[in-house]
Amino acid sequence: MIKIVTDTTSGLPPEWARAYDIPMIPQIIIFGEESYRDDTEMDTRTFLQKLRASPTLPKTAAPPPALYHPVFERLLAEGYRTIICLHPSSELSGTVRSALTAAQDFPGADIRVVDTRTIAAPLATAALLAARWAQEGVEADTIIAQVQDLLARQRVYFVVDTLEYLHRGGRIGGAQALLGGLLQVKPILTLQDGRVEPFEKQRTRRRALERLRELVLAGCPPSPESYLAVMHADAEATARELAADFSARLGIPEVPIYELPPAIVTHAGPGVLAVSYFVTP
Repeated sequence: MIKIVTDTTSGLPPEWARAYDIPMIPQIIIFGEESYRDDTEMDTRTFLQKLRASPTLPKTAAPPPALYHPVFERLLAEGYRTIICLHPSSELSGTVRSALTAAQDFPGADIRVVDTRTIAAPLATAALLAARWAQEGVEADTIIAQVQDLLARQRVYFVVDTLEYLHRGGRIGGAQALLGGLLQVKPILTLQDGRVEPFEKQRTRRRALERLRELVLAGCPPSPESYLAVMHADAEATARELAADFSARLGIPEVPIYELPPAIVTHAGPGVLAVSYFVTP
């Protein structure tokens, strides 16, 4: 038996994680001297309220290896012969490092840690599909190969209200070049090989969102197998509008909307909107 494990940077809704029996490792959110797990102690709405009231910006920390130990112990005791951990890009999070460290404490176990080079909805999609493949009896090597093939075809675009959060959190990647003198510009950013990179610059948020819409309608295959998803933090109305428009115009019955978790909002900031999908192989 094979078990898939992921973490809260996937944004996977808890009810989906329970339905597919996918253990979720939390991230740690730090406000000053106080720290919180973002699975049981803080959700996105609570985080946004605290962010608005806080005089200082929060920080994040990867889950310590000790958080993996009870999960690994339970799964191994239940008879799972292989555990596959799907985690966010090591360029954006230390979660892969923590999982590898934890796995070393189980030297006789087949625990495989995958740096997916992505985050948020694409990671959630990979975890859901991997869990389904595991339930269908697909071998571990094949599951990992299929996940890597899927993620090689991902397209991720997002718009932030300000680059300040990415800059201060050290996750700005190649978008660093956009800093300075661009207060009136709203960039469209993307993920390339696990790093945040600039894609285009637009003059206003309205135009940036319209361009985001254009990119999806032009590039997303009109099929449920594109696994199109919309993500947001504190922008639910716009996210729902985008999802409904994509569903109608691409003929995709359901376009899921993910509320981005605190660990991502810490670095992207409130108001972030993102879209992801996978192109045809």
